[in-house]
Parts: sequence; structure tokens; C-alpha cells
Amino acid sequence: MSSQQALIAHLIELRVRLTHAMVCYMLVFICLFPWASDMYAVLAQPLLAKLPQGGQMIATDVTTPFFVPIKLAMMAAFLIALPYILLQMWKFVAPGLYAHEKRFLLPIIIASVLLFLAGMAFVYFAVLPAVFGFITASAPIGVAVMTDIDKYLSFVLGMFMAFGVAFQVPIAVVVMVHLGWVTTEKLRESRPYVIVGAFVVGAVLTPPDVISQFMLAMPMWLLFEVGVFVSDRMYLPVQKVAS
Repeated sequence: MSSQQALIAHLIELRVRLTHAMVCYMLVFICLFPWASDMYAVLAQPLLAKLPQGGQMIATDVTTPFFVPIKLAMMAAFLIALPYILLQMWKFVAPGLYAHEKRFLLPIIIASVLLFLAGMAFVYFAVLPAVFGFITASAPIGVAVMTDIDKYLSFVLGMFMAFGVAFQVPIAVVVMVHLGWVTTEKLRESRPYVIVGAFVVGAVLTPPDVISQFMLAMPMWLLFEVGVFVSDRMYLPVQKVAS
């Protein structure tokens, strides 16, 4: 097969995989569409539970009550379809990988997705209730705490993204050790800098309150330690044999 024919075959395969992924996404979205408003009510629960008696959220645009739940449904559909989308990507990439690369990359991809979802769950069940409890308790007397539903969605999605990315720390540590960029001994020596860096990242990526900063910095540090521990178990025996 010539190089041109090989390229055409790869492009056809890519089109097939993208088509399968898009069809899956659209089917999931169509299934979620009727429940978009209910999904938003669930997402808003951490804030609604902390509002004073009679408190509520508001919509400042005419079309916001319709389009914001639809936007949430689209993002939820992507998350639900993500395993199948990643499967299609894997089927496209895997034939060009060596066996040892497959053995390393597949667990990394699965762990990365699970950690991202764990970060989102941590935000919903732990961070948001703590942050909204602090914010509503800090409101001056006579000030009604209300927020626009679109701004609330943007805030929550930003928190999901920040914590989802932060929860990738063990993956980054394992990959760096695997590629030989750093050793676990060097990582342990840099622990004080990692702790300071975690709190700096927490201050940058979270709202300006101590609670959310602390709740991002501490998991980042603990996940760094998990990454070092896993890297030790994976590569330290090999290093000992080589020495």
C-alpha cells in the first residue's frame, strides 16, 4: 500500500470513529433533553440548600430559563458519552502503538477519567456546600443572596474544571517518572515546594475564600503523595534490579 493510500485509509477510519462518537453523543443528548430542567435543579441544590428561607435563583435574560438547562444537558451528555468517545479514539490510535505503550496508556486514560469524575464529585458534595455556606453566612444584614442561573452554571462548571484538572496530579507524577524526567527521590525532596505550589494554585483557581482554597490545596498535596507512592511501586523494583 502506498503512502497516499495509507493516508486515505487513516482518514476514512478517523471519519468512521468521529461519526460513531458524534452519533453516541447526540443519542445521549436527545435522551437527556426532556430532563434538562430537573438536572439543573439537582445542580443548583448545593446553593438552594444554603439560601435563607424564601431565597431563590433568578434569570436576568428572557431566553436564559430555556437555554441554560439545555447547555447543562449538552455538557452532561458529553460526560456520559465520554467512555464511548474515548473508546473510539483508542480504536483509532491503538493499532499504531507498541504492546508496552498500550499497557501503559490504557490504565492512564482510564485513571485520568475516573480522577476527573472524582474531582467533580468532590466539588458537588463537599466544596460547593462549604463555599455557599460561607458566602451566605458572610452576607451583610439586609442583603438578599440571589444569583443568575447562567452565572451559577458558569461558576460551578469552572469549579468542576479546576478540581478535575487538579485531580490529575497523580497521573502527571506517574507519567513524569515513567518518561524519566524526574525520580521519586527528587519528588520527595521537592515536597515543601509542592505544598506551597498547591496553595498558590488553590488561591488562583478558587473563589477568594479560605475554605475553597484549602479544599483544593489539600487534595492536590495528598494526590501528589499518591502519585509518588504509585510510581515507587511501579518503577522502584526495576531501578533496584538495574542497579
